[in-house]
Amino acid sequence: MKLYLINPSNPLVSIVKVRESRWNRYRVWKPLSLMVLAGLTPPEWNVSILDENLGRLDYPAMSLPDLVGITAFTSQANRAYEIASHFRSLGVPVVMGGIHATMCLNEVIKRVDAVVTGEAEGVWLQVLEDARHGRLKRRYDGGLTEIHDIVAADHVLLPKKYAFGAIQTTRGCPLNCSFCSVTAFNGAHYRMRSIADVIEEFHLVREKRILLVDDNLVGTRPEHITRAKDLFRAMIKVKLKKEWVAQATINFADDEELLRLAAKAGCRGVFIGFESPAPDGLGEISKKFNIVKGRDFRTSVRRIQRHGIFVVGSFIIGLDVDEAGIGNRIAKTATHYGLDNLNTLFLTPLPGTRLWDQMKAAGRVALDNFPEDWKYYTLTFPAARYKHLSLDNICEEMLSCDRTFYSMLRILSRVFSNLWGRRQPLISLVGNLSYRKNMRLNRTAYENFKRQKGIKFDSMVDLISS
Repeated sequence: MKLYLINPSNPLVSIVKVRESRWNRYRVWKPLSLMVLAGLTPPEWNVSILDENLGRLDYPAMSLPDLVGITAFTSQANRAYEIASHFRSLGVPVVMGGIHATMCLNEVIKRVDAVVTGEAEGVWLQVLEDARHGRLKRRYDGGLTEIHDIVAADHVLLPKKYAFGAIQTTRGCPLNCSFCSVTAFNGAHYRMRSIADVIEEFHLVREKRILLVDDNLVGTRPEHITRAKDLFRAMIKVKLKKEWVAQATINFADDEELLRLAAKAGCRGVFIGFESPAPDGLGEISKKFNIVKGRDFRTSVRRIQRHGIFVVGSFIIGLDVDEAGIGNRIAKTATHYGLDNLNTLFLTPLPGTRLWDQMKAAGRVALDNFPEDWKYYTLTFPAARYKHLSLDNICEEMLSCDRTFYSMLRILSRVFSNLWGRRQPLISLVGNLSYRKNMRLNRTAYENFKRQKGIKFDSMVDLISS
């Protein structure tokens, strides 16, 4: 039996255009969810993982599989449907899962043979068994997987074209930010995998550099921090000789022992969501955790960097508190914090989030021709009507933010700082140049977007200017 597991591309997302910029190779991640399913698949199935982020594939030239499995974020939904249509027209059954399938079940179920909602581990073997006997059900609900049922991913099926491997040690996030669908999909309960299982899987990863895809590696509670320290100690003990980057909240900086252990265990970078330079903005999106202790972000960032760990910060443009000049304000704030890289995104109402419910109820979801408009829900295009910023304004704010932060003078200053502090100057240079190169692509993309979709934003001019 032949099984294709497919990760669709989105041609609008510049960072996955590896052929246009070789730097983008360092910003394309492995489809870990498909690798986990491959690890669960019985040996009677011949599994191929096909990742379109490495380039479009010639499906007609391939041999027909017995089953196709597709995962998709919301922005990948259109391409997922195209792939599903191709294989279904040839009589191949298609099952689709992932966050978009879970949040938009009624839409997805019309376009595939079966849908897996929630986390797939608990139902995947049943899906394969039913497919093998030609009795696929329309829906399988995996719910939340018991932590001891999470198995190691298959780390050898994909080609050696990625700069980073991938692994997950926890699931769930207790923060429940209004714009994020992680809590809706993976739950608020913080589930921690066995440290022994995690260490065993680390040995299976071929790449020297690894992305820990946990939404919040160190958690928020004392027992979470204790577990993170134990994990780092175990990594140190077995001498993995791996370098890794991860996502965490700013409390990562609060514990010197945690930082020391993380660095010794191979941590070279951390991605932190700062979201807004204004306390009111953090309150708006329910991320008061960042300011509960009134911490000094600049001091926190420097504390992390002193351990040889670079810090990438994320901010959002389009909050109701954001007015003209927010782009430049974010860039200056990020510079003041001393961030090594800045990733700024448009506030985007994703299905399954409280933000979606709020904006939809208020008539502020501008791009609502579904499924066609899903391709713009990448967080790199404005998809809503913003309180104080018109479409032209918010695009210019984003460009202004990038121009300011990624000026050559500031890039050189950051690289020199990394060199002086012995904090991965090459990675700093690659990351900064990648963002700078994509600025030109973004300007063109925004102009094309405004020509194609600008009229969708015009009906809320009064709201935008109020």
